[in-house]
Amino acid sequence: MRSRGSHHVASLLVRKERRHERDERASHSLSPVDRVLVQRRVLRVLIGGQVVGAAALGSSVTIGAFVVQDILGDDTPFGGVATATVTMGTAFMSQVLARIMIRRGRRGGLQTGYLLAALGGVIAMFGVERGSLWWFLSGLFLFGNGQAANLLARYAATDLAEPAERSSAMSYVVFASTFGAVFGPLLIRPFQWAGESWFGLAPYSGPWLASSVFLSLAALNTAIRLRPDPLVLSGGTLVAPVQIGVVDAVRAIISTGTGRLALTAMVVSQVTMVAVMTMTPVHLRLHGHEDVSPYVVSLHIAGMFAFSPLVGRYSDRFGRVNAIAVSALLLVIASAMSALSGEGDIMLFPSLWLLGIGWNFGLIGGSSLLVESLDESVRVRVQGTADLLMSFCGGLAGFSSGFIRRAVGFHLLSAGSLVLAGVLLVYVVAGSGHVRPTVAGLLRPR
Repeated sequence: MRSRGSHHVASLLVRKERRHERDERASHSLSPVDRVLVQRRVLRVLIGGQVVGAAALGSSVTIGAFVVQDILGDDTPFGGVATATVTMGTAFMSQVLARIMIRRGRRGGLQTGYLLAALGGVIAMFGVERGSLWWFLSGLFLFGNGQAANLLARYAATDLAEPAERSSAMSYVVFASTFGAVFGPLLIRPFQWAGESWFGLAPYSGPWLASSVFLSLAALNTAIRLRPDPLVLSGGTLVAPVQIGVVDAVRAIISTGTGRLALTAMVVSQVTMVAVMTMTPVHLRLHGHEDVSPYVVSLHIAGMFAFSPLVGRYSDRFGRVNAIAVSALLLVIASAMSALSGEGDIMLFPSLWLLGIGWNFGLIGGSSLLVESLDESVRVRVQGTADLLMSFCGGLAGFSSGFIRRAVGFHLLSAGSLVLAGVLLVYVVAGSGHVRPTVAGLLRPR
């Protein structure tokens, strides 16, 4: 029996080695034309997953704070715990999904993330039905897998892209989220009606059930259509991965000036955006503007994703550092407008829109700069760590935003985001020579 087991293990190892050798030969034998064709197919598949996944995330996360308020009361300081839990789930699972990708390629990691997120949506719906905050938050943590998969998909777009076109390739995937993320919040009312009328569910249960269906479709799209796997085809799974932990991955990032700037831009963009965005629906509801909330959020999400192709081209043409500088400037302006909005809703429309655009510049510029700062042997592992830190800090911002809003008000919360964005602006402008933006660079291609 032992010899049979050993023979079986040995045969599995041989088959795996042969598969790796076949993939390696395929990656080296790709002509430039074939590489372009495969890259286009990969982008189409990733775009399909982004549309469906973003629709699920946008329709459900928007009402997360409302569910918490229904359970704990309108004046609870825990209004941001829903967004914080999703973001923490995103942070934790980005590491898990990155490990899966190192072993099995992008397809295995993405479909695992979407499936776990679908399960989380069902558990969250169960928590809403029972009025249980514990079940609801448990579902939201798993639901964060969907966001982790969507974020890691942007790196998959760069596996086969030419170095000078990485930002553009990444931007197409981020842009695809526009359609799902913008229309997702607008579908909340129909989903609520369908859940109540067809299945007899509670008012906020329908969107979570619909999200689970969407995420299952995203997993199916990835499992069937993401062939060949871009990471495997580019040889990313054949490079002997350096076994490093989170601390070592952070050290690898901050060992260079460009790595430090990339990580800072990603974290600050996420924290500033999440802190203001999370409390905006709560602020509007407390001042009698709940019906306006979905439209403000939709415009914000449009800013986050709709201009991605332009942002990607700007980053490729004028440089990643200049893109980060634009991000910091837009975040400062958006936070200032939010802080001055008063109790009305008029100024929150342009404020949240600019907040989304600023986040987009920071995400694409920072992520592209991060890819260029890393050695191939640690690239996938460090990408997951960077997303972990970005999402973890965003989760802390989302969780604490409710307490800050209750203690000092929404406007001072926005003022705090203004200060943080200002720190990023000073850092990128006053940075060392090899990471400092230039006025000429903002106007003339590299």
